[in-house]
Amino acid sequence: MSRDRFPAADPGVPATGSPVRFLVWLATRHRGSLVLATVFGVLCTLAQALVPAAVALGIDRGLLQRDRDALLLWGGAVLALGVFQAVIGMLRDRASTTNRFGAVYGTTQLVVRHAADLGADLPRRVSTGSVVSVSASDVGRLGTALEGTARGSGAVVSILFAAVFMLVTSWQLGLVVLVGVPLIAAALTRLMRVLHGRQQRLREQQGALTDLSVDIIDGLRVLRGFGGEKTYGRRYREGSQAVRAEGVRVAATVADMAFLRVLLPGALLVAIVWLGAHQVSTGRLEPGLLVAFYGYAVFVTDQLGQVTAMLDQLTRANVAAGRVLDFLRLERERPGGTHPLDDGADGLTLHDPDSGLTVPPGRLLAVVCGTEGDARTLAERLCGHTDSAVLLGDTPLSALRTDDVRRHALLADNDAALFAGRLGTELDPRDDHGRPAALLRALDAASARDVVDALPDGLAHESTGGREFSGGQQQRLRLARALLADPPLLVLVEPTNALDAHTEGRVARNLGPYRADRTTVVFTTSPIVLDRADAVVFVKDGKAVAEGRHRTLLADPDYRAVVTREVLA
Repeated sequence: MSRDRFPAADPGVPATGSPVRFLVWLATRHRGSLVLATVFGVLCTLAQALVPAAVALGIDRGLLQRDRDALLLWGGAVLALGVFQAVIGMLRDRASTTNRFGAVYGTTQLVVRHAADLGADLPRRVSTGSVVSVSASDVGRLGTALEGTARGSGAVVSILFAAVFMLVTSWQLGLVVLVGVPLIAAALTRLMRVLHGRQQRLREQQGALTDLSVDIIDGLRVLRGFGGEKTYGRRYREGSQAVRAEGVRVAATVADMAFLRVLLPGALLVAIVWLGAHQVSTGRLEPGLLVAFYGYAVFVTDQLGQVTAMLDQLTRANVAAGRVLDFLRLERERPGGTHPLDDGADGLTLHDPDSGLTVPPGRLLAVVCGTEGDARTLAERLCGHTDSAVLLGDTPLSALRTDDVRRHALLADNDAALFAGRLGTELDPRDDHGRPAALLRALDAASARDVVDALPDGLAHESTGGREFSGGQQQRLRLARALLADPPLLVLVEPTNALDAHTEGRVARNLGPYRADRTTVVFTTSPIVLDRADAVVFVKDGKAVAEGRHRTLLADPDYRAVVTREVLA
């Protein structure tokens, strides 16, 4: 996928990508409700703009002329305009809310779809903090910008109407408005450009600080083990202070804008009222029209605030759209193939030429790696998460369709998350209520039945993302979920390293019978698990150097050193 294109998963996405073009595309997806909201917004503000004119006519033709009928007529007109404005305003807000939620959900669908498409490449291509920032903040700003266009568009039309009305009634006053409003808009727009740049820097610093906080939380136990929490604490404080300083600069720019939003329209208001009062005193303007001009001055000031608010929202949305596009432009490390996976693939041998590792079908194979990094690298190769020369039978894994590979092979490691929600649904995402026995059997195989039985609501327990479980309990629940998925090829990475010896023994004893006639690869250094495997392969420096049963391989000093943690002289 080119960096200049949006993901092809959505055929409606434009071919070229820029933040502005993305915003336009997002608006066109809700063309009907957006046009409706804009029409309602224009009608609502025009009704509000007609009120000062109706009041002026009521004063000049009714109150000053002591004409009761004219006073009642124009008074009724003001009431009718108020009712019309209230009804149309409600419809405008309803359509605007539809636009906001549509933009938020539409962009969220794009982000989630692309995240799922990236799959295992996601954590390698982008940090957790960046994903959180995009999904929690940037998406909402896009919706807010789309929602504010109705009020902003109505404000622009009403300002033009008020300027024309005053220009026709008194060209001097109309000229003041026609000159003053663009000058105010230009000054605020220039300041918004400065705000745009500072907001961009603030967002980048916030994302980096979020990444650092996630790393600290994930590795807190390790940091405490070697006393590194002070060093990382100092780094976090320094990053936090940098974010605070940049936030102060952004706040100063926002304060300057707020000050100018009051000062400049207020100065325009004073000029209009002073000039209008002078014309009344010289008889060139009727008193009712002076009241109307004062009302229009206040009205224009308020509508100018709506316009600047819309511009501010669009500025923030432009920054947010850029960050969303940066995420959507991420590409897979391994492009998907085009060949479908044959039905008989379950009985094919999996072979990695780079390491020499061969996985026979239908067996429980344990792999011992001299270094932890080799285990992760080999596991990702076998499951097609990285580009490699792995063969399934005679077919390169990279030539197969990605969806077929994902259904065939499942990689389960200790980085997998337990999401919030009903525990039974989390363990069985298909939530097939017709197979509770299968779920209980998987829990038994993972020695996790006691974890569920200890919960008051059992499988109906509302989990908070696994935080209520210990590390060993989480590991067993993740293993049960992987077993229940029942893929033809299951690759496990250290599935028992957080368990005590007795629990680990039960898991090792159950794993083989549960996965009978299915291919299972376990990357581990646990003697308890290795002793239950059909075969063990020893990988040293990325190459398979020995294969056999666990007790036979113990004669190899290198293998024994890895498995029994011996320190060789």
